[in-house]
Amino acid sequence: MSDANVRIPEEARDRLAAVAAAEGLSLRAYLARLAETLLTPAERAERAAQALAALKEWNGYAPTATEEQELDSELDRRLAQVSDQ
Repeated sequence: MSDANVRIPEEARDRLAAVAAAEGLSLRAYLARLAETLLTPAERAERAAQALAALKEWNGYAPTATEEQELDSELDRRLAQVSDQ
């Protein structure tokens, strides 16, 4: 496996290195492990589609785009309400 150079702010590098050291890892090993745990946007979309299909199969739940938007708006409203407290 070849290495790559990534330019990031020094403060970010130092923070990541400290987190890696606290977990007993080199920065290289920590970043490699982190990359394995993150999903790409396409992978997230695929998982969301799979979850929605499983939910629909399990209980018939299949919201329309309008219903999803209304639910998202309600969740945003509630989160804002809690954040303001």
